[in-house]
Amino acid sequence: MSERTWETKITDVAPNRIRLRGYPIDNLMGRASYPEAFFLAITGELPRPEYKRLLDAILVSSVDHGVTPPSAQAAMTVASTGSPLNAAIAAGVLAISTFHGGAIEGCMDVLKQAVAKTHIGGLSVEKAAAWAVQENEKAKSRIPGFGHRYHTDDPRTGRLFELARDEGVWGAHLDMAVAIEQALFDASGKRLPINVDGAIAAVLCEMGIEPKIANAFFIASRLPGLVAHIFEEMTTQKPMRPIVAADARYTGPEERRLE
Repeated sequence: MSERTWETKITDVAPNRIRLRGYPIDNLMGRASYPEAFFLAITGELPRPEYKRLLDAILVSSVDHGVTPPSAQAAMTVASTGSPLNAAIAAGVLAISTFHGGAIEGCMDVLKQAVAKTHIGGLSVEKAAAWAVQENEKAKSRIPGFGHRYHTDDPRTGRLFELARDEGVWGAHLDMAVAIEQALFDASGKRLPINVDGAIAAVLCEMGIEPKIANAFFIASRLPGLVAHIFEEMTTQKPMRPIVAADARYTGPEERRLE
């Protein structure tokens, strides 16, 4: 064995064999959904049954948010130059950071610290939430995952919360997210509702996901939307055009729903 040998616990590949975390890929195909395989790859284990609908909902929740987000703008701009699909996708992903799609990790950190205060410090949920708000005010920082530039009541938040209750996943971190929303209002008189990033953060905390990889859920969710905008740019627009989001006009299907 080489002195440079190193270990990996993710995938075992040999001729005619591919095993992800011990599971043959061909065994997973048709038996595990993409959200389940995603969870398996990043955590090492398949999700518990009560997590499955929530994982699916998380990946659907942020699939697209129109042409205004920086990730869509970056992807379309690069596509308009004649760059290939992979370059335009990369540009969109690189635009996902602290202030766009990057709030999940930061919100998870705040929720975990506040919940820890109820265990270690003996604070009530309400007092721990107030503490979290005060600490961020002292640091002159905004708690990620609360407030939205478009939505005063993010519809995705309510749906994720509904599913968390239905599946029995509701726990201390979701309680804390709701308490922090109230504490923010109490401190400022301004309502900053939990947005989809905050809702995802709370649910991922309940699932035991490590905050450092949490933003991968947003990236994985947004990829199809980026591909759609890139392809539309490549096939319907002139190269090197000025892309102004405010000038966009939606001409797709009228509202339709799954029963």
